[in-house]
Amino acid sequence: MTEIRITHIGGPTTLIEVAGQRLLTDPTFDPPGRRYSFGWGTSSRKTTGPAVPATQLPPLDAVLLTHDHHADNLDTAGRTLLPRADVVLTTPSGARRLGGNARGLDPWTTWRLQAPGRPTIEVTATPARHGPRFSRPVVGEVTGFALSWQGQEHGALWISGDTVLYDGVREVARRVDVGTALLHLGGVRFPVTGPVRYTMTAARAVELCGLLRPRTVLPVHYEGWSHFQEGRRTAEKLLAEGPQVHWLPIGTPWQLTV
Repeated sequence: MTEIRITHIGGPTTLIEVAGQRLLTDPTFDPPGRRYSFGWGTSSRKTTGPAVPATQLPPLDAVLLTHDHHADNLDTAGRTLLPRADVVLTTPSGARRLGGNARGLDPWTTWRLQAPGRPTIEVTATPARHGPRFSRPVVGEVTGFALSWQGQEHGALWISGDTVLYDGVREVARRVDVGTALLHLGGVRFPVTGPVRYTMTAARAVELCGLLRPRTVLPVHYEGWSHFQEGRRTAEKLLAEGPQVHWLPIGTPWQLTV
């Protein structure tokens, strides 16, 4: 049994502290107000800044970057943080673009985070699809991450990444014993593409949780940007029917046992 701390900094960005190691997910540290283009006529404005400034972050053992090509997962200030980490784990295409300390993981491949006197954390890339079928040439490559280490009692910590519910994500339920699910929500869509969704809706999250059966669900990536179509109020109504859902306090470390 291990106690970990998770600090939700905003959007998809969290600081995960486990067994003496510090992992940062999807760094977004720009101030609010700027509009970012996502290509193909889509864009979004950042409405909320980070609850913890980048200057207050501790030394980072790793950055877990679900994808590098959308600013709501890696913005300008977030990019400046990447060299501070020992390693940046991301998609193969993202690693080629970033270079330096970035390492690309294909789905179901594992990277081991090792440090003297600390348990080894196995980081396994999991499938993700940032939109409808056949959308990858437009929206690009995305990954999730499953984290496991010796002493876990309740299953892996799984980070979904920006994804819709599809067969690749359902495969996670078959292959990974998920104890804690850090779910990217928001139900993203854009006027130019109509009703098509690019991240998970709360309804699909409920369906997924029925497959995963996690002990704890931690929603993220539902606020702070104008392209999110489902905020906390909408998601809360549906997710209340599922497993234990905890809405992380923004900017305040939250402790749980895994």
